[in-house]
Amino acid sequence: MVGWAPGGIGGWGVGQGMRETKVQSSDDGLPRIAASSYLNTAPLIWSFLHGTRRHVIRLVTDAAPARCADLLAWGEVDAALVPIIEYERIPEIRVVPDVCVGSHSAVRSVVLASKYDDLKKVRKVALDASSRTSQALIKIIFREFLGFEPQWESCSPDLAVMLKTNDAALIIGDPAMKISSKDLHIFDLATLWRQFTRVGFVFAMWMARASAAAVIRDLDLAGVRDEGLEHVDEIARKYEPLLGLSQGELITYLCDNICFSFDDDMQKGQELFFKLAYKHGIISNATSLKIIDE
Repeated sequence: MVGWAPGGIGGWGVGQGMRETKVQSSDDGLPRIAASSYLNTAPLIWSFLHGTRRHVIRLVTDAAPARCADLLAWGEVDAALVPIIEYERIPEIRVVPDVCVGSHSAVRSVVLASKYDDLKKVRKVALDASSRTSQALIKIIFREFLGFEPQWESCSPDLAVMLKTNDAALIIGDPAMKISSKDLHIFDLATLWRQFTRVGFVFAMWMARASAAAVIRDLDLAGVRDEGLEHVDEIARKYEPLLGLSQGELITYLCDNICFSFDDDMQKGQELFFKLAYKHGIISNATSLKIIDE
């Protein structure tokens, strides 16, 4: 059984921010998995929706990244694609090896839209409540690399409303890709991170409750990813009318902007991110990831 996001076409939903998500109880014994319905998760769940792994899990896709973390923390799902910062906040979880949502350079879907061309002029920032990792990242960029801290306001991802009383707005996911640079200055957070650190950045990873680790391991989520990436053209066709971007742009985004493998560059970025998040009091620990089967 699959949970669908409202407003999707052809079985693909577009993330609309935070909303209440009900995970129906079931005695069918299928693992319960949550993932946001943003474009950047599509290759990671395509196999469950349309491929060889249909009907092997109970999938919930009508949840923003932060909501996925809550579902995992509350025990409503066995595994979820979770903002990486939540690893240090949810007890007794394990990380699926090799798979992530990250970027080596420009990510396009995590941006700060600013009224100013110089971030040092920014004094008030509205934060998209949909992703806790991106909130932590922008705070680190200001505190660690720019040397000051603006005022923060957590908001629903409505750019016009966010900028009424703020100098800049953090927007993630599909809405970020549609922001026009005509009247605003767009700062890509993965690009900024790369400029300051020379390493990649991990935004999210599959995480599982320790008690469900063996079941999630057997799902072969790296294989699920690989099957999804074989169908990038199909994914792009389905998202084109939803996002108003060309198939070519969407394919480039999925193949070049997003990194779906937790390689050495991603690992270095993740470790540095945890170190700096701990330094700046965003998390209380900076531990090594506990990988399933390690």
